[in-house]
Amino acid sequence: MSATVFDTRSSEWIGDMTVWLRENGEDNDLRLERLRRNLRQARAQELTPRQRQLLELHYDQGLSVCAIARQLGVCPSTVSRTLRRAQERLRRCLRYAL
Repeated sequence: MSATVFDTRSSEWIGDMTVWLRENGEDNDLRLERLRRNLRQARAQELTPRQRQLLELHYDQGLSVCAIARQLGVCPSTVSRTLRRAQERLRRCLRYAL
């Protein structure tokens, strides 16, 4: 492995480090595919039907919190809280998935 000299007095070393990491880092495709697969499984198995519905409307269909609230006839704060709880549950499930 060749030694790379970084000039720590300039900010160019950040760019140098980025290039080095890109060239020498491992490919993340397998990890990302595993995360996507686990995310699909966690959405199906770990969330309540309402949480799944709101996640689909917000992330898959791109609706805003206010638009979802109007469509479902609930307060925007209810939509926001439900989305946050769903995200937290998914984060707990996927924390060690990689």
